[in-house]
Amino acid sequence: MTMPRVRIADDSLSVGRLSIAFQRTLRIPDDGRSYPLPPGLGAFPLRRVKDFARRVPAAWRERGGYFIPMYQREALWISFHGERWRPNAVKVGVGGVNAISGQPWDERLRRRAQDYVVVPDQPWLDGINAGPNVIRQFVAMPLGQGITVEGQVTGAEEEGGMQITVVQPKPGRFPDRPPRASRRWHGSSMMICESAPAFGAMGLAAGGRMEQKIYPDLYGKDTWDATGTTTVHVHIVNSDAYHAITGEQPPPTPISAATYNAFGLPWFALYDEDLGDVPAPAILRRVKSIAAMGQ
Repeated sequence: MTMPRVRIADDSLSVGRLSIAFQRTLRIPDDGRSYPLPPGLGAFPLRRVKDFARRVPAAWRERGGYFIPMYQREALWISFHGERWRPNAVKVGVGGVNAISGQPWDERLRRRAQDYVVVPDQPWLDGINAGPNVIRQFVAMPLGQGITVEGQVTGAEEEGGMQITVVQPKPGRFPDRPPRASRRWHGSSMMICESAPAFGAMGLAAGGRMEQKIYPDLYGKDTWDATGTTTVHVHIVNSDAYHAITGEQPPPTPISAATYNAFGLPWFALYDEDLGDVPAPAILRRVKSIAAMGQ
């Protein structure tokens, strides 16, 4: 199987016909309530590690991949854009922990409990699987404090950031070329990082509760080709480290609730009552939010 090319297009990762963007957004309140989906407020700038090889840690050069800047306690969500006539399975990891199953990261699709999303139908992923129809928002925190999902699940913070594996369908399962009158499907807009905490490395912690389903795979696990996987490493650094590496200024400070309200930005809802939800594993339901860790 010919593996798809990975490249940056408009601050999005393009893996073959699949596009993945990391969107800036409002950090929702961490008060025990469940909130609707906030909108995207523009993609984080995405840069290639190899373009800055002399300025990044050796661990980055070994793994390659990409990096984005985030401020402490800033939130993100992942947008998936794909073709309905040729879907992909996508695994998402946070610091070496699978964001769907809570198990140690690997590139295989699990047979018993679904540990991936299918794009389409999954338009976005805003956080870790935390309960029926609920996720906990992805929020950046420095490594070394034990607050990240990685720190709570594994007891160590050595990876950071996110991992993404894209799995192709088996040959013959879907068309190789778009059928006539096919339109590109657009969802609304994740990554593994390995870097030293002293260099401004960031991981993803659990924020507030958000209403979101992780849809079951309607095609079945036998649809996906275990030999057709592409894994991308996306490192996260704080704003100072990003400026030191690239010479560029990162986006402005995190969006506040006041800014959000001032612009009259809407909350989003999906009419997906007919679709199921992948159950949340006990290990991820036990992950504490940033507010709970602070207490």
